[in-house]
Order: sequence, then structure tokens, then C-alpha cells
Amino acid sequence: MASRDASPSERPRASTDQESDSLLGTALTTRHVEAFSRKVTTTASHLMGPLGDPTTSSHYQNAMSGLQRELRRPGIQQRVFSYAQASPTELVRSKLSTTEIQHRALTYLPEELLSNIPEHENVYSLFQGFQATLPERESRHRKEHRRNGSRGQKLLGDTEGEVEGPPSVAKLKKDRDDLNHRLEMMGVRKNMCSSEIREIDNKIANLNSMRRIVLDRLGDLEQDEFQVEHELLDLDNKLEDLLEAIDDAATLGRTATPPTEIDVENESLTSDTQAASPTFMSASIYEKIPSPKAKRHKAVRRKSMPIRHEHFEPGSSIKEFQAHNDQITALDFDAPFGSLVTSALDDTVRVWDLNLGRCIGLLEGHQASVRCLQVEDNIVATGSMDASIRLWDLSKAEYSPHENRINKDGEEEEDDGLGFDNPEDLPPPPHPSSMQDCPLFSLEAHVDEVTALHFRGDTLVSGSADKTLRQWDLVKGRCVQTLDVLWAAAQASATMNSSDNQWRSTGRLPDASADFVGALQCFDAALACGTADGMVRLWDLRSGQVHRSLVGHTGPVTCLQFDDVHLVTGSLDRSIRVSIDLFHKLEIVTANSFQIWDLRTGSIHDAYAYDNPVTDMMFDARRIVSAAGETVAKIYDKTDGRHWDCGAGVAAEEDGLQPGSVERVRVKDGYLTEGRKDGIVGIWTC
Repeated sequence: MASRDASPSERPRASTDQESDSLLGTALTTRHVEAFSRKVTTTASHLMGPLGDPTTSSHYQNAMSGLQRELRRPGIQQRVFSYAQASPTELVRSKLSTTEIQHRALTYLPEELLSNIPEHENVYSLFQGFQATLPERESRHRKEHRRNGSRGQKLLGDTEGEVEGPPSVAKLKKDRDDLNHRLEMMGVRKNMCSSEIREIDNKIANLNSMRRIVLDRLGDLEQDEFQVEHELLDLDNKLEDLLEAIDDAATLGRTATPPTEIDVENESLTSDTQAASPTFMSASIYEKIPSPKAKRHKAVRRKSMPIRHEHFEPGSSIKEFQAHNDQITALDFDAPFGSLVTSALDDTVRVWDLNLGRCIGLLEGHQASVRCLQVEDNIVATGSMDASIRLWDLSKAEYSPHENRINKDGEEEEDDGLGFDNPEDLPPPPHPSSMQDCPLFSLEAHVDEVTALHFRGDTLVSGSADKTLRQWDLVKGRCVQTLDVLWAAAQASATMNSSDNQWRSTGRLPDASADFVGALQCFDAALACGTADGMVRLWDLRSGQVHRSLVGHTGPVTCLQFDDVHLVTGSLDRSIRVSIDLFHKLEIVTANSFQIWDLRTGSIHDAYAYDNPVTDMMFDARRIVSAAGETVAKIYDKTDGRHWDCGAGVAAEEDGLQPGSVERVRVKDGYLTEGRKDGIVGIWTC
């Protein structure tokens, strides 16, 4: 209608407006918007003009009357009514396809999620990172370099050739843009590598925290496992007692009148008469040794061993506590996180629960300090300066690992003082009756202090300052053999025409503090003994004779240990020596490491000396651990030939502390316990 009434002069403008209308959907500019607004204004002015204008009023009235007629149609009214009843969702679905609705639903993010988006620190965009991952066109650069090189060779070879002109400006700019792009991509790659490193560090930190959580869970499982084994042992003992009571009742019921009472009394009198005969049996055995009919509960043998310490780094500290008030003279434990027994010059012998870190009790009975001890399963043998040997059974201790930890209200009770979480606090004396049932019997035949002992099975061998070795039968509780070390040395010097086999001088003044029998170990009929003259003698207990003497140390032997392959000895001459048996040959692992003896010739293969005297030594399947008068334990790894230090002295210099020197060491399966001169016990992994 507007185009029909418009003048000829306005037709070009209308055509221009039509062109602008067609361009609204493609490229909308200010000129197009102005043309569209003029068109709308002109149309509205024609439709809704002044009432006095007959043309505009007729147009408007005709339009309204046409609209009224359309609204009166039933189809239009039904559509309007249906739209009024329809929900907005149905209206949207009627206009949009299913695929478009799903796409919009998946791409929609609520404000809550958008508000928690962390701020990124990357200075490069995602597109730049993707572009940096694409391989560069290295071949093109290599071809260009190759072409430039061949061109240079051609110029050198043919001086008459034509020389090309200088490169164009466009080519130089292109090369500059390529290099800038490569430099930018290198920066992007560097940033990506740095981000990956930070992400790996975060993952490592998370894994370490998870590892600590799993280690704590493993420790809880091992504690629960230990408690279950104790409960199982109690049930086995109760069942055994009940079965014995039932058998005794059945026997008494079948026997109405025992006809052999007189014979039994005569046999008992005969046995008493035999026991009263002069033998090597100790006088206290009669009161302490259990009768054959006495009830013997099963020994605690752990069915599963702890493995938590295997997952720590070598040299890691597990625990450290003040065990005694004076220098520790001996210590030993049965298994990792098991029971530890320590003795010191304060005349006390303490038993510790390594699993929970608590003192179980004191082994009381000796009249002087204990110089040596050994723990095997639940049996403890202690040798004292009072010339006696006592045996103890730790399975009879009145100790519950988890008692009095939580009260009835579910709250933790106050510390009972038995723990050693604070190493500065001395452990108070535990309950006096916790170990009252542990003593078994005493062996008394030596006339001077017992300095070394070792037992295996039913045989115990002890060495004393009275210059004798005694073999004990633990079943009968008596001394079955006495070995005189001086007599054996004299016999060897009489039969051998060599001065090296005599009781010889060490080349220096004798050490008054050195023990005459420094160390010994027995296995079946074999006995190895190290004495103050620096010799290691191999005895045959069946004949009571010295089978072989090993000469090499120049100072008193303080420790030794052997297995089916190696014999390792330590001495106050600051050296450790390793010998091998007749059927094995041990290669020299490193120069100046250990002294190796070939038992076939008795010669020394190699030697290694520490800076201080060796006071104690022990080895397991992989490592040899020794105490050499320093603040650390000396460890030699037999697999790779590496020497390293483990103990509080490693980090003492950095912390400005001065821990006591290590005097005693024990190691089993990489679980190391060390006792120091100041009474502190440290537990480490090696």
C-alpha cells in the first residue's frame, strides 16, 4: 500500500529500502537500520494517520474490519484457545526439533557450576595448545638448509656461476614470521611441560598421602591380627586343659583301687636319691623346674609376621624411647613389632611391646646387672654379673595389649605412663605383678659373671669370666659339660709346633674391660667361641675338643654369628671379618670392605677396619649391622657391597644434637633395634 501511494520521486528510495531489507539477514549496518526505521515510520503513518484524513482512516478501518472477520472464524478461535491452554514447554517443543532440544539440554550449565570454575593460570589459549601439539614442518626447513648448503658448495666449486641477488623484503618478512611462530610454539610447549610437571607433583603428593593412609590401615590390621592370635592361643590352652581334666577324670573312674602306689612311691624315692647325688645340677633347679605332669601351655608362635616395616624407606625411624637410666648392656627381640627385652647397668631387665609401644613389665630375680640375653619365641635367657643364668617364659605374662585404652563411656583414659611416645620421659615402673609367673628356673654353676650365652632347642651354652664354657640341658636343667678354654689352648699349643696357635699376646696391653669370653653361638654339636686373645675357636660338643682355631684379630673378640654359609666376627681391633665354609667360595665384593677367611687354608682374603672398636654385630639374609662406638649403626649391604650409616647420628649434626654412641644392635628382616650408651633404644628400617 505504501508503494502504491508513493510519488515517483520516492520510488528510488523505496527500491533502496528494499535492497537494505534484503541485506538485514546478511550484513547489518547503520545505514540499513536507518532505512528500515524510515520504512516502518512511513507505513505506520499511512495506517494510523489523523482522523481527519479520509485515506488513512479508511485504510485503518479496512484493516481492522478484515482482522475482525478473520477472528470470527472457528478455526482461528480454536487455535487461539489451544494456545491458551498449552504450556510453555509444549510451545517450545512445537517449534524445536528433538535433536535441538537435546543439544540445548546438554550444553546448558547452571550458575552453581559456573561459579565454582577455578581460575586458570595458563597464559595460552586452548587453541594455541592444540596448535603446539601438531608436528612442525621440519622437512621444509631441512630442505631449505640443504638447498642453501648445496648452493654454497656450488658457489665455492664454480666461481664463474651466477650469483643470485639479495632476497626480497616479502621473503624476509615471511621467514621472520615463521621463526616468530616457531618461537611462540616453543613457549607454548614449555608451558605445557611445566603444567604437566606440576600435575605430576600433585599426583605424587596425593599418592603419598594415600600411601600413608594405607600404611596406617596396615598397622591397625597387624595389631588386630596380633590380638586375634593371642585370643586363639588362650582358647587352645583352655581346650587343652579341659581335655586333660576329662582324661584324668576318666582314668580315676576306671581305677578303683590303685595297686601300684607303693611302686610309684619307691620310684619317686629312687629318683630323689639320684637327684641328690653330686652333679653339675644347680640347687635351685629342684624348686624351679616343672614336673613332667605339670601343665605346659603352648608357646606363642606367630602364624603371620608383620610386614609394615618393609614399606618404609631404608634408614627411616620407626620409634625412639628412653628405656633405661644407664648404658644398655644387651637387647634382643623375637620378631618385628613383637616383644623386645632390654638390660642395662641400672640392674633392670625390661620387656617392651613393640607393636603398641608399651612397657610390659620387669624381669626381676638377678642380684646384679644382666650382661647378655637372648629371646627365642617366648623364652628369654639372661646371663648376669651374679654368675647365674635365668630362663623366663613371656607367654605367662599378665598383659593385655588393648586393655584400659578406652573406658566405658567411649572416651580415652589418661596415659598410664607405659608408653614411650615422649622420648624425654622416663618410663615409670609397670605393674609389679605383670611378670610374676614368667620365671622358669635358674642355672647356677659358674663362679664368675656370665658374659655370653646362646641356646637353641634344648641346649644352652654359656661363657663366663671364670674362663669356662658350660653346656646345659634345658630339659633336665643341669650342666652336662664344662669346657676349659685355657686347657684347650694349652692342648693346641702342645700338639701344634706353631706359636700362632698358643695363647698369644695381641701386640698391645691387655684391655681390662674386655670379657674373656666375648661371644659364642652353638648349632647342634658345633660351637663357635670368640675370646679375649683375639682367636675364634670352633668346638665339637660331642668330643669337647677344639676342631679349628681362626687367627686374625689383634684384639678381643666381642661378637660373632654364623649360618650355613658365613661366619662373621667383630673385635675391639676395629675390624669385622667374614669367613666361609669348606664348600663355598666368597668373592671379594669391594676393596677394604671386610676381612674374608678361607677355612680351607685359614688365610685372610680381605679386611676392613672401622674407626672405633666393634662392640656388637648381627647379620640377616642381606645386611651386616655393627655397633662401632659411633652415634650410628654401621650397615654393610651384602648384595651390592654398599656401606652406609643408620641411626640418630645421621641428622644429629644438622639439628645440633649429640646422641649417645650405639653399644648394641639387633636386626631381623630389615627391622633394626639399637641400644645406646645413654639408655635410649632406637628402632629403624634398614
